Amino acid sequence: MIRAETMSEDRYLEEREQMVRKQLKQRGISDERVLSAFRKVKRHLFVPDRYRDLAYSDQPLPIGHDQTISQPYIVAFMTESLDLNATDTVLEIGTGSGYQAAIIAEICREVYTIEILPSLGASARELLDELNYSNVHVKVGDGYKGWDLHAPYDAIIVTCSPTHVPQALKDQLSEDGRMIIPVGKKYAQELVLLRKKKGELVEDSVLPVRFVPMVDDGGKRY
Repeated sequence: MIRAETMSEDRYLEEREQMVRKQLKQRGISDERVLSAFRKVKRHLFVPDRYRDLAYSDQPLPIGHDQTISQPYIVAFMTESLDLNATDTVLEIGTGSGYQAAIIAEICREVYTIEILPSLGASARELLDELNYSNVHVKVGDGYKGWDLHAPYDAIIVTCSPTHVPQALKDQLSEDGRMIIPVGKKYAQELVLLRKKKGELVEDSVLPVRFVPMVDDGGKRY
């Protein structure tokens, strides 16, 4: 798949630059590390072939199994909100196609990402491996429980919406760590930024959003 798209790479390069300029910078995304990651990561590889011509459009796109790849601005906004450092270890809940993990991997030391759907997790792992993201580690499992083995995390990003912030994720966040997570019911979600200070979480609502719900391995809503 990757080798087959080489001939059109010049067109996609320009589309990425336009995406950064018009969708991100004009809306206030200013962290150069984030902008650089968006210029580098080939979003068209993370969407199904039939949506490839829309890969850099200002919208979420289906990736199968009733899941989506988020709008580029939302991916950038969430990434910038975490104020990431090169030495950070990050936990992502909701791997999807792997695009958000790839963006973070361009900035941070290690990314641990969990996907509950086995087929999505397997395809994301295969693509990320093929793209040589050796600092991204994919696990198929229940993101509500986090990934305790590698905790604590400097930052946690959640790309599906529970009705409340899972306790396991609070516990796995390091002191001075940051978490960005959409919380709420299907049509009434808020993107929430949490910071851990002296063991307590300080919470700010930052943006109304709509994400797919967080579910368990039986499809039950969290």
